[in-house]
Amino acid sequence: MVATRYENITVEEKESEEQTFRAFVAVPDPTPAPAVVLLQEVFGVNDNMRELARRLAESGFLTVVPDMFWRLRPGFESGDESGLSEGMELAARLDLDLAVVDMTATLAHVLARPECSGRVGAVGFCLGGTLSYLFAASARVGGRGLDSAVSYYGSGVHDHLDLVRSVECPMLFHYGDHDPYISGAQIAAVEAAVANRPDIAVHRYDAGHAFSNFDAPSFHDPDAADLAWGRTMAFLDDILT
Repeated sequence: MVATRYENITVEEKESEEQTFRAFVAVPDPTPAPAVVLLQEVFGVNDNMRELARRLAESGFLTVVPDMFWRLRPGFESGDESGLSEGMELAARLDLDLAVVDMTATLAHVLARPECSGRVGAVGFCLGGTLSYLFAASARVGGRGLDSAVSYYGSGVHDHLDLVRSVECPMLFHYGDHDPYISGAQIAAVEAAVANRPDIAVHRYDAGHAFSNFDAPSFHDPDAADLAWGRTMAFLDDILT
């Protein structure tokens, strides 16, 4: 049985008052349980993200989906490709340093929840794929970061490969070989940067961008999506449970 709700996450910033932003939460039964922070695509915290949160909760993970666009357009969501241009415009304006602040606040929020066992991972798609990498590299609460991270087709990862040494947890990367937004050379750069990290794996698929998004028919590739999801779930089970 999965319970869902929205919660407010508090973020404290220098020279400003506390602020809050919303997150969708899916709670498994029983708890306490390991947690997953699920990071959105450019379409926002939409039905696709909420359904993925429920699936993760059904598999035994407390799942929290923070609104990463809250500083630009709180509550933005699009159900399909019709919102692609607006979502990409918001993603282009997203301040990544502030995104790390918000992910750090989310990690602190999750760790403080009585439903959380103390183990926390992150899974991100598209924009969220880049954010999950930055989350693993940069967010720390009381000296600790994530226990695992998964990045699906993060188009900005290759721009931040200097941070690889700061990733202290096991990590998976999923890429489509026919992604119009991420070149083969950019994927190869990620592979080279993590080549000496046995705890980090890069998987390629005969697919394009957003191949796991079952709400975007022009992107969705069921075979690649199922294979990547199986690998993701086995990874999370192994590291977090």
